Amino acid sequence: MSTGTMRAAVLTAFGSPEMLKVIDVPHPTVSDGEVLVRVAATTVNGGELFTREGRTSLITGKKFPQRMGIDFTGEVAQVGTGIDTYAVGDRVWGVLPDDTLGAAAEYVAAPANAIAHAPESVSSTEAVSMLTGGLTALIALREKAELATGESLLVRGANGGVGSMIVQIGRHLGAQVTGITGPRTREFVTELGAEHVHDYARDGSLPDGRFDVIVDTVGRDLHRSRRLLARGGRMIAVALDFTHLFRSIGHVALSTVHGPRRTRFFRGKPSAANLRLLAELVDAGAVRPVVDTVRSLEDIADAHRALAAGGVRGKQVIAVSAR
Repeated sequence: MSTGTMRAAVLTAFGSPEMLKVIDVPHPTVSDGEVLVRVAATTVNGGELFTREGRTSLITGKKFPQRMGIDFTGEVAQVGTGIDTYAVGDRVWGVLPDDTLGAAAEYVAAPANAIAHAPESVSSTEAVSMLTGGLTALIALREKAELATGESLLVRGANGGVGSMIVQIGRHLGAQVTGITGPRTREFVTELGAEHVHDYARDGSLPDGRFDVIVDTVGRDLHRSRRLLARGGRMIAVALDFTHLFRSIGHVALSTVHGPRRTRFFRGKPSAANLRLLAELVDAGAVRPVVDTVRSLEDIADAHRALAAGGVRGKQVIAVSAR
C-alpha cells in the first residue's frame, strides 16, 4: 500500500464549523493485528461537536490539526500479519477504539477486534447510519440497563442518530417505548416503533408516568429525567452537558449511592461481537437505516451545522470516495 498521502477531514482550530478543512495527510500504515480499510462512509457524532468547540480539549489536547470521525464502513484494502478472518475486498464496518478519531478520511487502519463484516442488506451509507447508535443501544439496553421484555423505556432525544436506534432496539427487545422529540420529528419517531411520543417543545415538560428504564441522549437536566424513574428503575446517561459538566458528573455520582433510582453514565467499548450482532439485526430487518442527509467529505462543515441546529432525523452521513 502507498506510503504517500490521502484526503482527510481535520480540525484546524477550536471554534465554528469553518475550522474544519479537508487536507492531505500521511497514508496510514498497517501494524500487526490491524486491517486497512478504504473508507466508503462515516458520520458526524454529537461528541465531535464538543471536540470542535474545544470542550474536550483536556482529552484531545490543543495541538492541530486534529483528525475527525470515529465510525466507518468500507472495503478491506490490506490485512496485517496475524489476521485470517478478513481478506482484501471484504465489506466491513467498525468503530475506532479508545475515543480515537480519524475515520473521516480515505483510509483508516483499525484493530481487527474493532471491526466486523458489514450487513449485506444495506448500502455502506445506510449501514454507517446505524453503527454508533446501534452499538450504543445494544450496550446501554442489554448490558447497562439489562432491559427486560415488557418494561417501559423512555428515550430522550429519540429523533437523533443514537436515540433513533435506541427506540428501534428497545422495541425489538420487547419494551414499551416512549420517545421525547420535537414537533417536526414526531411522525418519524412513531414510525421507528415508539408507542408514545412526547413533544418537548410544547411546554418544556416531560411526560407523565414512571419508567423502568430511561436513556438520556441529551445530557441536560439529568435530575429532571431521573424523577420519572420507577422504583428500582435505571437511567443511562449517554451524553453529559459539557456546559455544566461538574453538575452532571455530580448527579451521576450521587445517584449511585443515594436512593432507589440509579443513574449510570454510559461507557461502552465497542466489540466485534456486538458489531456482528448488530449486523445480524440489520439483515433480519429488526432495525432500519436512519439517514438524515448524505454529504461529501468536503461538506463535513455543513453536517456539523445541521447536527448542531437540531431537529435531525437520524444521522449526518459523510460519503468518502478515494482518489
